[in-house]
Amino acid sequence: MRAFREAVEAGDLDAVEALLAEDVVFTSPVVFKPYPGKAITAAILRAVAEVFEDFRYEQELAGAGGRDHALVFTARVGERELSGCDFLHVDEDGLIDRLTVMVRPLSGANALAEAMGARFEQIAKEAEARTR
Repeated sequence: MRAFREAVEAGDLDAVEALLAEDVVFTSPVVFKPYPGKAITAAILRAVAEVFEDFRYEQELAGAGGRDHALVFTARVGERELSGCDFLHVDEDGLIDRLTVMVRPLSGANALAEAMGARFEQIAKEAEARTR
């Protein structure tokens, strides 16, 4: 999805959030349980933007019908390099209603899990404040 990619690459997290459906479901590469809702998804994406260094999209794929997209990326978390993919599905209004992220290798996923885990209390507080 071009708009999402451009917003992420520009660091425009407000624009990223505007592309999320209220009922979006975020599936993390390092946590089993999905996170439902725009507030928590936006808060997670804001934290990821702080954690990832040297982030860049390298490839964009679109499924037939234009509602499924895959954005392949590379990034670094501390000393660990990783590659991954954002899988996006858009609803009938063109908003992202599913966002699934996968990363590899395991050492990169572990570094991501540790960095995000250290921020999760703040992420939860930000999401709660956005729902009031």
